[in-house]
Amino acid sequence: MTRHHPDSLSLMEYSAGNLSEPHALCIRLHLDECPHCRSRVDTLDSLGAVMMEQQPKVSVSEGMFDSILSMIDSEPAGAAKVATAPRMSALQKLLGDDINKLPWKRQLGDVSVLDITDRFPGQSEQVVLQKLAAGGKAPAHTHRGEETTIVLQGAFADQKGVFNQWDFVVLNDQDEHKPVAVGCEDCITLSVLSAPVKLTGTFTRMLNPFIR
Repeated sequence: MTRHHPDSLSLMEYSAGNLSEPHALCIRLHLDECPHCRSRVDTLDSLGAVMMEQQPKVSVSEGMFDSILSMIDSEPAGAAKVATAPRMSALQKLLGDDINKLPWKRQLGDVSVLDITDRFPGQSEQVVLQKLAAGGKAPAHTHRGEETTIVLQGAFADQKGVFNQWDFVVLNDQDEHKPVAVGCEDCITLSVLSAPVKLTGTFTRMLNPFIR
């Protein structure tokens, strides 16, 4: 069961088709496993269709945006019964059947990475798969920009709580954390970064000039 979800604005941007391809992929993977967020997006899609049909007659007031947010936030969890897409189908098209068998590159300590930015031509963000070995710790770091992450396998914990498979999290330069993989399997995440991370540990910070 997912506990961490995209915010209302992100779901609105997704429904409107305004997100970049990698950001939309993160949300789509979450939607495949989260009935609550699927229901909210269904509501947004329906509202968008009505507004498009009545576009000549509709004037957008300053309060309309807040009203729409309130409407989707009030939607009860599981209000819509939507068929779940085959798990990992979007990733299978992109990466194949088994993400554990990808050509991972050891980065620091318990962390391995695979940069897949080149799979999204024309995008300005960096798109990275990260694998944290079971029971392992990632170096303490913060962010020079915004990082959107979805958990694809396993779980990790930091000062904000535990993030399980299909949970969604957005971090920025105000967040500093040191994720720890919990459970008995490697934690694999997909992240979209607007700028490289910034290591903050006593020794690892010396490696910042070498981080893309």
